[in-house]
Amino acid sequence: MKRCVLVIALALAMPAFAQSTPPAQPAEPAGGTSCHAEEAALERDMDLARSRGQMLRRRQLAETLAALRTRCQGAEPPQSRAARIDKLEHDIRLLRAELEHAEEQLRELKNQRP
Repeated sequence: MKRCVLVIALALAMPAFAQSTPPAQPAEPAGGTSCHAEEAALERDMDLARSRGQMLRRRQLAETLAALRTRCQGAEPPQSRAARIDKLEHDIRLLRAELEHAEEQLRELKNQRP
């Protein structure tokens, strides 16, 4: 009788335990599609953080994105010179927009009355 109760209790507890344990992520993404999806999600989060003025959060996401790109480089074929140039130009445009936004916030803060 005690054994039956113990088995039932364990059976009921196992689904709850399985739900509370986060799934293990693979060290390397399975393929380029996964890398692209994660990269796109991080870029969206960075844009959102920038639009909300969360520069620290944006910087943290940028570091995570850089680590993701480094990790995924082995899974993807090397980019052409033109693609690397396009990517760097895109990154520069994003950084300039972020700088302009931060400068605008600084101007507004300086123009406010104490």
